[in-house]
Amino acid sequence: MDPEKLAEKAPSEARSSSEKVVDAGLGDHPSHAHELEEPEETLHRALKARQISMIALGGAVGTGLIIGSGTALRRGGPLGLLIGYSFVGFICYLAMTALGEMAAYLPHKKGFSGYASRFVDPALGFALGWNYLMKYLIVTPNNINAAGVVIRYWTSHVHTAVWMTIFIVLIFIVNLLGVRVFGELEFWFSSIKVISLVGLLLMGIIIDLGGNPKHDRLGFRYWKHPDGPMGTYLKPGHLGIFLGFWAVMVNALFAYMGTELIGVTVGEAENPRKSIPKAIKRTFYRILVFYIGGVFVVGLTVPSTNQSLFVATKAATGAAASPFVVAATLVGIKVLPHIINACILIFVMSAANSDLYIGSRTLYALAAEGKAPAIFKRVNRHGVPYPALILCTLFCCLTFLNVAKSSAQVFTYFVNLVTFFGATTWMCIVFSHIRFMKALEAQGISRDSLPYKAPFGAAGSWFALGVTFIITFFKGFDYVVVWNTANFITSYIGAPVFLVLYLYWKLLYKTKLIAPADVDLITGKKAIDDEEERYLAEQAMKGPQTRWERLWDSL
Repeated sequence: MDPEKLAEKAPSEARSSSEKVVDAGLGDHPSHAHELEEPEETLHRALKARQISMIALGGAVGTGLIIGSGTALRRGGPLGLLIGYSFVGFICYLAMTALGEMAAYLPHKKGFSGYASRFVDPALGFALGWNYLMKYLIVTPNNINAAGVVIRYWTSHVHTAVWMTIFIVLIFIVNLLGVRVFGELEFWFSSIKVISLVGLLLMGIIIDLGGNPKHDRLGFRYWKHPDGPMGTYLKPGHLGIFLGFWAVMVNALFAYMGTELIGVTVGEAENPRKSIPKAIKRTFYRILVFYIGGVFVVGLTVPSTNQSLFVATKAATGAAASPFVVAATLVGIKVLPHIINACILIFVMSAANSDLYIGSRTLYALAAEGKAPAIFKRVNRHGVPYPALILCTLFCCLTFLNVAKSSAQVFTYFVNLVTFFGATTWMCIVFSHIRFMKALEAQGISRDSLPYKAPFGAAGSWFALGVTFIITFFKGFDYVVVWNTANFITSYIGAPVFLVLYLYWKLLYKTKLIAPADVDLITGKKAIDDEEERYLAEQAMKGPQTRWERLWDSL
């Protein structure tokens, strides 16, 4: 059955469909009766595909690559590093295409939690929404803290807390200016990041081919014993090799997190039916090139047994912690640490800017669904959910915990939760996609009629769900092999938190798993169809794009 025909049902039929959803477990709580149709307090659709993909790139590509790859190389060796990042990159691809299929069909303003509520169970949507919000309430101040530490590489005359305050005020103002200004600024911010990454990749290739002060051609020298191809971690022999590779997988999972934030921008995307799938494709390939290319270059230019990597595996955040600096130092390049430190500052500030945006939109989405106080649904004339933005900005003050050394460890425990929160988000996204596809089948809607299809379908989502669960379940293995109670608890405490959130909403509103035949695939779709028609008509009136405009869009 074609979705357009479904959307043209008689009012009584549409009403009965909505009632089915209520009967399926929504109780008396407001659900999607006015999905996508919020005439007053609403976000503005002003983000273009190029801006969306750059926002995702800004939030996803950060210290995980430029610093975290050193930890992964030390533990997994150059081959383990490359295989681990490639495999998790494929899992990331499966999750993003699953998200793209749902977002292109129903590009609502309620983020991931909206899809989980609509296709699976409102209780899952509630737990997922707050899970994702908690991730960004923690990771944003973490990036602010990283920026403060980076500044100390150049000067220690000004207290770190002063720099942190300046950075918090700066990203708050950028986010307050409205999505058009934010999108354009983040586009250029992330463009600088891309140029920096390209420069680092080229530098690594040149060093490897012998274009360095020592004129030493490295080739695959560091892939041979004793530096490679695989590293060992915690234990010697084959067990150590396996543990090292698994550590790379956990590291890569954390590094790729942030790509899914495209799903939060859906509510402010211009022509979302086309811009969201396009942005997902662009973002994935850019991140894949930078991450896979980046770790490959690191594996070529830095021996995994080099003692300098011990610095990179610690909590350091400045240039000394980067394997790219280690690579440059080994061949006698001295000025590079300052350049890379500037790159790191750009990376973490761009990430913090995107993170604050995502946090405020996630809280807005929860309020729009009635799963957070209604005050957070308010927006100003620029379409900015300012109460949500203010609250998320206040949480940035957590970064001041790191100013006092006695509290620094507490803040580190908070950061340990981020990987679990992010992995849970991926699992909920792909599970929502699985239920979405079951609903399509049960209601006779062909996937061929959808604006975008995930290439691997339900099989890809099941595979991504299983792999992400296994990696997440065993991600704290090193705290078991060498027991560390505090780190073990903070690695897994996110699980009972998620379960409590889920059970709270389920018991409060007596929600149930929505049967595929009862999933609401209709409400709000016509509004998006009409909006798309108006947009296309406006574009047609403007006439065809010039060659330069097409080139700019493709770039």
